Amino acid sequence: MEGEGLVREIFEVIVGRSKELPPGSYTAYLFKEGQDKILKKIGEEAAEVIIASKGGGGSRLAAEMADLVYHLLVLLAWHGMEPGCVLEELARRHGKQN
Repeated sequence: MEGEGLVREIFEVIVGRSKELPPGSYTAYLFKEGQDKILKKIGEEAAEVIIASKGGGGSRLAAEMADLVYHLLVLLAWHGMEPGCVLEELARRHGKQN
């Protein structure tokens, strides 16, 4: 599965969990706790990315970056936004630099 397709699939699960709020779901927990909890997790994950990078990178860095991306997707869903809006902005910026 290509990266964009995987991101879409994960995002759809996140949106589904935000609506269904199934018991035992970490994603549902984040939505129940609200935006402040989601933002706190993004801050924590960003710090862990920095620590992993300073520690030499590798698989730990990849794992921490995956955690950060997941929480960023949760924040997008919280705001009713789609991952495509971020990709569009990146494409727009890339076009400006060419």
